[in-house]
Amino acid sequence: MNLQLGALTLDLRQPRVMGVLNLTPDSFSDGGRHNLPDAACARARAMLAEGADVIDIGGESTRPGAEPVSVQQELDRVMPVVERLRAELDCLLSIDTMKPEVMRAACAAGVALVNDVNALREPGAVRAVAESGAAVCLMHMRGEPRSMQQAPAYADVVTEVATFLQERIDCCLRSGIAQSSILIDPGFGFGKRLEHNLALLHGLARIVALGYPVLVGLSRKSMFGQLCAATVSQRLPASLAAATAAVLAGARMVRTHDVRATRDAVTVASAIRNGGVAMEAQQEGGGI
Repeated sequence: MNLQLGALTLDLRQPRVMGVLNLTPDSFSDGGRHNLPDAACARARAMLAEGADVIDIGGESTRPGAEPVSVQQELDRVMPVVERLRAELDCLLSIDTMKPEVMRAACAAGVALVNDVNALREPGAVRAVAESGAAVCLMHMRGEPRSMQQAPAYADVVTEVATFLQERIDCCLRSGIAQSSILIDPGFGFGKRLEHNLALLHGLARIVALGYPVLVGLSRKSMFGQLCAATVSQRLPASLAAATAAVLAGARMVRTHDVRATRDAVTVASAIRNGGVAMEAQQEGGGI
């Protein structure tokens, strides 16, 4: 299984690790730590050294209760870092945004993947990605960040998430986005209570069965605070356990704040799932 990112091909036979680079002052985990270009670039270099395959750059917090920022404010946060990383490093970059204007600017500067928690539902977003040639990650979110955790309810969360993702896939395909350029994400923690997140992780194989590579974002989520009575800084073991479960269920990319530890967990989980076959195939070549 591969992901086409413009002229580049990312081999997903071995699951990949996406490193989180927040350029915001208010993200739930590391807000304000990397929001200046020097600190952001240093963090990107560190994550690449730890084994990140993709660096995901975000300029607007999507934590529960977060307030939106303007297009210009988001551009001012992300574009200096995007441009500097493209100039200094040979790596795959992703832009974590809901805004078509930011998608267009970032892709024009060399970003290869649009990671949209709103699944390209903003007017103009589908067209922006289709015209850029970039890949896209479509995520399920019930509501919007500022209100998504206010009593979310589902009759069958796995079925409803799968149905939503298929609808967004179909919209992208009709608009000219290539099937080989689509990732999907069930959206752990986005408009979901603890029981919904656990049901999604338990039933992740049904999302995988849609036939598109699945990305999971489980790193340091509040669900682990509820399960383990752990603060944000204490949630690494729980995050690794969930990432391992996701890879065993067929996830092909794991988004994380803790790259080195997650890289090891993903490698072991993939080896268990595939009996070493995927690792041997990757060593033979066939993509980035």
